[in-house]
Formats: sequence, structure tokens, C-alpha cells
Amino acid sequence: MAAIAPHADPVTHHHEAARRRFGFALAATGAVLFSAKAILAKFQYRHGIDALDVLALRMLLSLPLFVALGIHESRRPAREPMTRRDFGLILILGVLGYYLSSLFDFWGLEYVPVSLERLILFLNPTFVLLIGVFAFGRKVARREWTAMAVSYAGVALVFVENLRVQGEHVLLGSGLVLLAALSYALYLAMSGQLIQRIGSLRLVAYAMCVSTAATVIHYLLLRDPMHLLQLPAPVYGLALINAIFCTFLPVTFTMGAVARLGAGTAAQMSVIGPVSLVFLGAWLLGEPITLVQLAGTAVVLGGVLLLTRPGANSVPVAATAQAAPGSATG
Repeated sequence: MAAIAPHADPVTHHHEAARRRFGFALAATGAVLFSAKAILAKFQYRHGIDALDVLALRMLLSLPLFVALGIHESRRPAREPMTRRDFGLILILGVLGYYLSSLFDFWGLEYVPVSLERLILFLNPTFVLLIGVFAFGRKVARREWTAMAVSYAGVALVFVENLRVQGEHVLLGSGLVLLAALSYALYLAMSGQLIQRIGSLRLVAYAMCVSTAATVIHYLLLRDPMHLLQLPAPVYGLALINAIFCTFLPVTFTMGAVARLGAGTAAQMSVIGPVSLVFLGAWLLGEPITLVQLAGTAVVLGGVLLLTRPGANSVPVAATAQAAPGSATG
């Protein structure tokens, strides 16, 4: 953002400062709420349900909100009409970004602590960068390779420590969460031009509707839908909180922050998510915290900050990841 001139209107300067403060508050709140869905999933698992139940409830309860958002965004003036190709791409993005990534994520949470889950998901910018290299032949500067190496070293440090503390099931859970991160990275890499054409909120609303349909089909193929109506009462309360406060609101908060701060600064604020989960997991779930885990978390966040700072990315597709709603999988 350009610096305020010495003789600029003080009222304008005050308004801009207040706008940025509000943007920082939106970004921080969105990051924590996005991450908190892992805590809610852990509480739901205590009632004997699994990842598919958690995902189905989350998607069905948030669907009306995203339908309303999609209708609102589609009625904005000067919206470009959508082509058949756009709809086909949204089908693919909906399956990748909010169905497969969420399914793998919730499945992985059955085996790993929330702090490790969020840390692995936080590797999204590195995955998008690598997709740009191998799929699009993009160039990556040496500092980006260094930042990626630092990030992966930090995750490896935390992973080995969790393996030591919690056992071999961490290996399966980490693999599943890694698939979630890769699926969401594909979503980000493929969504850049479509975001520019139809808008980020419109895209996420339509993609969530597709993801809900995919989740319902998956559920109907494997289970009796009446099972969803026979779960313990606390499960529905937790699912409603997940749908509203950890799914819909973070999307709108994050995009509001991008509008006020820019994509790069908003992406940097997402570091609050993994840090908050380290302490929330210990406080609410009794998950252990060790000095090695804290050190590994700090290393990962440092590496990702190098990748997401303004002007750092030499691969255009990575900049798209910063501008998309949520820097980690939904």
C-alpha cells in the first residue's frame, strides 16, 4: 500500500488506519475459526461417529448459507455470465477443494492431534508452488526452494516427535492429512482464472454446493441416511457450530480481510491458526505440548511466511493461492 503523504487529510488517514485494523481483526478471527473445526471434530468423535458423519453434517448444515451467498453474488451488477466450461470446472473444483480435501482431513483427524493436522495443511503454499513447477513449468527462485525446505524440515520435526509421543497411528493420519493438503492445493492451482472471472465468493459458494452433493452421494452409497437423524444430541450442536463458525464465517471474514489488507498480508495472518491450535489442543483436548513440537511449529511458520510475504513468490499460481478464500483447507 502506498504511504500516506505528509499533508494528506488526517480524516482519510484515520479512516484508512481503522480499515486496516478491522482487516487484521477479520484475518485473525478467520484463521482461528478455520483451525477450530479440528477441535470440534475431535469432540464429535467422542460420541462414536466418524469422518463421513462429521463431513455430511457440516456440509448439509452450511449448505443454505452458501446457497444464499451464491444467489447474492450472482445478482451483483456487471457479473459475467458463466459458460459451460465454467460450470464443468466448478464441478471439478468442488470435488477437489471441499469434498476430497475435507474428507481426507476429517479422516486424518481420527489419528493425529489437531496441532499436527493444521501444521501439515499449512504446507498448502509449498504444494501450489510445486504444482506450478511440475504442471506448468514455472520458475522458482532459490529463496522459495529454501523456504520450502525449511517448512518441510519443521513438519518432519513435529511429525517425528508426535510419532514418539503418540505411536504409529500418527503415520496413517499424517498421510491422510497430506492428501487433504494436496487436494486443496490442486483446487487453488486450478481456480485462479475462474476467481478473476466470477469472483472468489461466488466460486466458493458454487463449489460448496457441488461438494455437498458429492458428500451426499458418498453417504447414500455407504449408509442409511436415517443414521444421520439418530446421532447423539451434542453431535448436532457441534455440527451447527462447525457449519456456521468454522465454515461459512471464516470464508467471509478472510475475503473481507483480503479486500482491506491485500492478499499477501491476509495470507500472513493465517499463521495464527496453527499456533492457536497448539494451545487450544492442549487446553481443550489434553494433547501434549513438547519443546520439540513448539520448535518445529516455529520453523514451519517461518518458512511459510517467507513464501507468503508480498512479492516473494516467483510463480504466479502461488499468488493465486494467497488470494483464494482461506489459505488452508476448509
